[in-house]
Amino acid sequence: MEQIYLDHTSNTPLLPEVREAMAPYLHGEFANPSSLHRGGRKNAKALEEAREKTASLIGARGEEIIFTSCGTEANNFAMKGLAAAHEKKGRHIVVSSIEHFSILHAARRLERQGYRVTRVPVDQAGWVDPQKVREAIAPDTVLISIMHANGEVGTLQSIREIAQVAQEHGILFHTDAVSSCGTIPTNVSELGVAALTLTANQFYGPVGAAALYVRKGTKMLPFFDGGGQEEGRRSGTENLPAIVGMGKAAELALSHMEERTTSLLKLRNRLMEGLISVEEVYLNGHPTQRLPGHVSISVAHVESEPLLLSLDMEGISVASGSACNSKAMKSSHVLQAMGVPELLARGTVVLTLGIGNREEEISVVLDIFPKVVERLRKLNRTPIPQEVRSVR
Repeated sequence: MEQIYLDHTSNTPLLPEVREAMAPYLHGEFANPSSLHRGGRKNAKALEEAREKTASLIGARGEEIIFTSCGTEANNFAMKGLAAAHEKKGRHIVVSSIEHFSILHAARRLERQGYRVTRVPVDQAGWVDPQKVREAIAPDTVLISIMHANGEVGTLQSIREIAQVAQEHGILFHTDAVSSCGTIPTNVSELGVAALTLTANQFYGPVGAAALYVRKGTKMLPFFDGGGQEEGRRSGTENLPAIVGMGKAAELALSHMEERTTSLLKLRNRLMEGLISVEEVYLNGHPTQRLPGHVSISVAHVESEPLLLSLDMEGISVASGSACNSKAMKSSHVLQAMGVPELLARGTVVLTLGIGNREEEISVVLDIFPKVVERLRKLNRTPIPQEVRSVR
């Protein structure tokens, strides 16, 4: 049975063109780009070509791109490197309550080092009000970090407006664009950000390659100390095959973005409308201002883990909306921040489409999903109080 893959927010498949671009650097072209001999110089040129392609995806210059191993590293680099470089100005940071853990945990570590962190709330759609960000600013605020799009509920943020607030106060603004970059237009000049995180495996590139954009002239302390790669900003031998793959994937994403988005929107809207037509199935996130291939739903009277596993047995791969530890299922911090009642949050699954999905797959999902939900509900008839249902 061929799986219907609806978990593209976790990872996307590697495009054949990307694999082909990477192949020489997995075999014969193995020289270190820092070496001065012929092989090293050749690979250094390939590295810089990939940097330019990656920069073009977001409207930046090559010199403003720092390659990292993943989005988590880039987010940590942004939070800690920018904060440390400007701590004489102040030690206050503003983030939203629904950021990725690589931002929230980095902020928590900075708190232990004497920084103050304000976590801006969101509304029921997971949207950050720019006015709330303005109200959170203090005289010693040095950094604001608000994600471009939330990977769990799909809501797009008003990054340009928030960046304007930051600029008015002379504050650095970083956005985590991992979930959006390569999927929707993401131009750093238009957004007005000082720093931005992106990662290749979200737009059909390889795992192990990501980047942090830092606007030219922005002071930032190095995250790693070592041999001085990446202009001394991120030492360590570069993962050249993955970086070349990222450059190729960025090139393809930029040239095919419009057609990809059109296709994803059509499939997403049909999938979303079909799923929420099932009794007591509720959409999470903004109904329209969301990623084009993203659907997050909470299903009453069902736990997310058995729902995910049951769909998997039917050949449908989706993601859970809950973080599971060894003792209990807990709703995610994102759903909690949005005010999704615990009884509903525990039945959350996330379905994310990619360029390989087709109309016939949506038909299969919409046929199987109600049957699976009905079967699971017969096994679990925990009543949902009226006051909980009314929230949604």
